[in-house]
Amino acid sequence: MFRENFVKDVENSRYPKEDNNKKSANEILYITPIFKQMIWGGNRLANEWKYDIPYENAGECWAVSAHPNGDCVVKEGSYAGKSLSQLWKEKPEIFGNTVSDKFPLLIKIIDANADLSIQVHPDDEYAKKNENGSFGKTECWYILDAPADAALIIGHNARDKKELEEMIHDGKWDQLLREVPVKKGDFIQIDPGTVHAIKGGIEILETQQNSDITYRVYDYDRLEEGKPRELHIDKSMDVITVPAKPVEGYIIHTAQNETNKMQLLISCKYYRVWKLDIDKSISFTQKYPFLIMSITEGKGILNGRPVKKGDHFILPNNFGNVNIQGNIEIIASTIGK
Repeated sequence: MFRENFVKDVENSRYPKEDNNKKSANEILYITPIFKQMIWGGNRLANEWKYDIPYENAGECWAVSAHPNGDCVVKEGSYAGKSLSQLWKEKPEIFGNTVSDKFPLLIKIIDANADLSIQVHPDDEYAKKNENGSFGKTECWYILDAPADAALIIGHNARDKKELEEMIHDGKWDQLLREVPVKKGDFIQIDPGTVHAIKGGIEILETQQNSDITYRVYDYDRLEEGKPRELHIDKSMDVITVPAKPVEGYIIHTAQNETNKMQLLISCKYYRVWKLDIDKSISFTQKYPFLIMSITEGKGILNGRPVKKGDHFILPNNFGNVNIQGNIEIIASTIGK
């Protein structure tokens, strides 16, 4: 279970503490999100998050992304108008000179008005070989909102590969798929090979590898522009983990939060993710190669600047002291250890 990867305290990081007497000249990178119209998308990104979106069914907000299918730009400051992928190549010191040919993470908000397709993601090895050198896709979800009876598809009930193939080919979805009850505030890790789907009414913030590789197993026979969306049955069966992990290996319940501190949710090979529930103030030193922050509720002041729900930004390497006041919820992330 991925709980074994947890660290007890963010102070145990392998990165040395910054000298507080040094003042960083680096700026906070405030990011302009990119929106994706989806067949299953809703309208909360416009109505509740107050994003200016020119179309209906905006299912995804790519909040911090340097992927070719959505390369965010910096809103303001010295790097205004520059894309995140451009900065990654031209200014590696901003990101602690992290060794990777591509920005490693992608942060999304997903508003599921209807059920997403049943899908699975490959790991790095399979994606590199079969998807033109792409990263695989390990991801995790923080549930921002969910109806009272919410459930996700996480895992399956097939005992072996033969039974998996039979159930898929025979369309025995009710027998194959495993529904798991979830609620607002739950945190879920989705490893490559995990059959999964977000169901209608659920809103999440997703932290993932910088990859857009998804294999659809089933899409409820929906039509898009009069045609069924492409399925990837053979590749899906190649990568689905059999048998699936127990449910307990996927979910953390975060209802009992400690306020005004960085609560570590997960530390794995690809990312570390924290939740910050602030009702007064928090101060810490940015000691990671870079730290992505997404404000998911409320408003406050960050180092003298007003910030609010829907803002996404990156604290660069050697940024120094961070001071946040207000009534505010933040999901933060950096690269894995």
